Amino acid sequence: MREAAVVARLTREITPGLGPGHVPGSLADFYRDLHRRPELSFEEHRTAAKLAGRLRAAGYEVTDGVARTGVVGVLVNGEGPVVWLRGDMDALPVHEATGLPYASEVDGVMHACGHDLHVTWLAAAAEALAAAREAWSGTLVVVGQPAEEAGGGAAAMVADGIHDRFPRPDVLFGQHVTPGLAGCCPHTPGLTLSASDDVDVVVHGVGGHGSRPESTVDPVVTAAYAVTRLQSVVSREIAANEAVVLTVGRFHAGTTSNVIPAQARLGVNVRTRDSRVRERVLAAIRRVVEAECAAAGCPLPPDVTVLPGCPTTVNDACLDGEIAAVHGELLGAETVFDSGLALGSEDFSLLAPRGVPYDYWYLTATPAAVWEAAPGEGMTEKTAAVPGNHSPLFAPDLSVLAPGVRTLVSAALSRLADQSGPVCGSPRGRTRGRQAPPMPGTPA
Repeated sequence: MREAAVVARLTREITPGLGPGHVPGSLADFYRDLHRRPELSFEEHRTAAKLAGRLRAAGYEVTDGVARTGVVGVLVNGEGPVVWLRGDMDALPVHEATGLPYASEVDGVMHACGHDLHVTWLAAAAEALAAAREAWSGTLVVVGQPAEEAGGGAAAMVADGIHDRFPRPDVLFGQHVTPGLAGCCPHTPGLTLSASDDVDVVVHGVGGHGSRPESTVDPVVTAAYAVTRLQSVVSREIAANEAVVLTVGRFHAGTTSNVIPAQARLGVNVRTRDSRVRERVLAAIRRVVEAECAAAGCPLPPDVTVLPGCPTTVNDACLDGEIAAVHGELLGAETVFDSGLALGSEDFSLLAPRGVPYDYWYLTATPAAVWEAAPGEGMTEKTAAVPGNHSPLFAPDLSVLAPGVRTLVSAALSRLADQSGPVCGSPRGRTRGRQAPPMPGTPA
């Protein structure tokens, strides 16, 4: 690729209105419109139409309805590499509590993870690159992905033939908004996001009248013992140097207080970074639940169903180093550092065919006033204290609109504006580079 300083300078030249402190009104209006009208996974019809319309107006060949609500725009501009830029589009079933003048108008639905920002960045970056065709050569593919929050969007796009129907990527780029003082661009070479699995558990009891528990096998009590016991799996069965999280996020049983139900259902989420550890944790969940059911005398063994979610996200270390250098030149060297492994998860990596390198980085977006008022000392404590992804109070600072466009544009130009050498490739290393106190990104 060209030198980082050259790519950064070219990026500034083709995005003259996106310098530090600039928030173009049209960009902010587009973002606010998306934020007011969020849509859940696989329901992003309006959002997809907005993105598709801007891509068509910029000269892209656009395909709608990929994996139901996905959008793919293709711009062929001579010989050269094929670069994919991806942004996810869906919102969450969260009641917004930010009090913003452009807060969600859809009851119980909110862009609590910042995907409205992602679409805004993606659309504006695509437009800037289309308007500067003379500065680069190759093929740009813009992917508006549905259903990242549901965990099935990327897999659905692959199943719908995205790798066969559109130019196959030589490199894939993506980014995510995250808590932290607005203006930083954390990068992590190698492993950056954990794998995620959901486990659905059904405990079968014997229902009956609440006044005669002796005639029943209470699945609520049995499931409660299982929940308590599961808390020891990570603390007592997994080495302390392994990054593992086990969360029981759902417990459903019964319909009224004087009836002992016949079933109880648990929803368990597991985050791991190592496939062998993952198998041990999943086996432990099954063992604990089966043992508690046996101890309670349940009439049937429990149903334990693993619902695989997202794989690990492992940045190509060479590629990440090059893009981090570009972003350092663009935003300031002090803004780019290694944020380390986060136990959030993403399906982004599924869009990269086997052997294709990818890079996934973050942009911090906590308003300065919120950051300064947060309790704690240092980056780690303050990051934990400010509203983060999935919070009903999550409200990114609009100052990140412009730099988020430039980070995507510069990543694309690092390949499209240079034909001198091959793209970084596998194996994807885990070598750590720039160091700073960890600032966990939490996409999903």
